[in-house]
Amino acid sequence: MKIEYPEKKYVRFDAGAPFSFSYPEYAKVIPDSSINAEPWWYNIIFPSFDGTIYLSYKEVNENVNIFIEDSRNLVYKHTIMAESIDESLIYIPEKKIFGIIYDLKGNTASSLQFFLTDSSQHFMRGSLYFNSTPEKDSLAPIVSFIRLDLEEFIHSFQWN
Repeated sequence: MKIEYPEKKYVRFDAGAPFSFSYPEYAKVIPDSSINAEPWWYNIIFPSFDGTIYLSYKEVNENVNIFIEDSRNLVYKHTIMAESIDESLIYIPEKKIFGIIYDLKGNTASSLQFFLTDSSQHFMRGSLYFNSTPEKDSLAPIVSFIRLDLEEFIHSFQWN
């Protein structure tokens, strides 16, 4: 199956939230409408790939370590199906952005997860899921393509 990849162009998301970022113009950002959604939760939907990055934001009140540990636990729940889980440090001190990107290899339900924080006020978590059965070989090129969008998201991200 041949996949047509769109050209990488980005637009700015700034909806009065405690954060802003760039996302690809071939994606849509919508508020999370699930029953458990909290303020400032959004979904970045990739219609042509039938995938979504789910974003959840939390205010930090001396509880950042709890959020970090919760994020780690959610990633490592995929250990049963993961061949490996690679961690990449995010360190942008001039923007007060710190975090980790988790690349999950294998037939896992989620292929990419991450968190960003300034350690004192803000915490953002994200996870990529596709609306299909996980097949690492068929999803790998799409995950690699979206991984570049995630890198743009992170480098353009700022706390408001």
